[in-house]
Amino acid sequence: MTKPDGPAGTGGRPAADPAGLLRDRLAADPSRPLVTFYDDASGERVELSAKTFDNWVAKTANLLVDGLAAEPGGRAVLVLPPHWQSAVWLMACWAAGLVAEPVDPDAVRPGSRTVPAGPLGASAPYILAASEEVLGEVAGDRDAEEVVGLSLHALGGPLSEVPAGVVDYAVEVRAYGDRFAADPSVTPDAPALTVTKVTSSAAELVAAARRRAEKWELDAHDRVLVDMSYATLDGVLAGLLAPLTSGASVIIQRNFDKASLDRRVTLEHVTAVAGLPGWNDASGSVRRLA
Repeated sequence: MTKPDGPAGTGGRPAADPAGLLRDRLAADPSRPLVTFYDDASGERVELSAKTFDNWVAKTANLLVDGLAAEPGGRAVLVLPPHWQSAVWLMACWAAGLVAEPVDPDAVRPGSRTVPAGPLGASAPYILAASEEVLGEVAGDRDAEEVVGLSLHALGGPLSEVPAGVVDYAVEVRAYGDRFAADPSVTPDAPALTVTKVTSSAAELVAAARRRAEKWELDAHDRVLVDMSYATLDGVLAGLLAPLTSGASVIIQRNFDKASLDRRVTLEHVTAVAGLPGWNDASGSVRRLA
């Protein structure tokens, strides 16, 4: 039996960049869940439809351009954990024509033995967005033109403390419009993502997402549960772009509690998983459930 296709491209043409993928999802089914988020440490659950997710993306892109003076071709370092707001920031960067450079927050904690995947400490300037839990470690980065702090609070609360020179995302973003008009100079061939020292264009990301979605046999009926960092290409593809291009929805999981897994798989109608200890395949990619 042939599986249903994901959302069609605008006007019958395949989307050429991540922003186009989101537009296609909005046209196909704006009210269906696109991103669901769980934090097993706090008990938080957040669900965003394609329309709500797009509103957050537009507000964030407008904050980047109008509030932080971001320009196409600029860079944004995202020191953020797996979270729905991290997915929003990735899409907002791509909509604004920025090169997103995700960094695992664990890489900047004191005593970390890992090497940051992003350019913290590099010479070129960039916009820095960081979660509150590591804001103190990175807020003094002299190469950051602007620093944005994300509380990641379940109820959208502000930072508990705002260091000098830091923009409080939860407070500032609400003032911006929920529609964003991209700069005409932003093209699919422009650089869009740098992870593990490799830079991909927007078009290359979409092509990779389509290949992975086909390999993983994803379609509009799928619900993909993901526990992976966005600081790798696999994490970006499994945790956002492959579900988006195929019409599937993604469930982002943080602070994984194995005891809750079986119940979550049942309640959320999960059809595939990625990054879960003992559940993923040898390559760490998406594994379909029987």
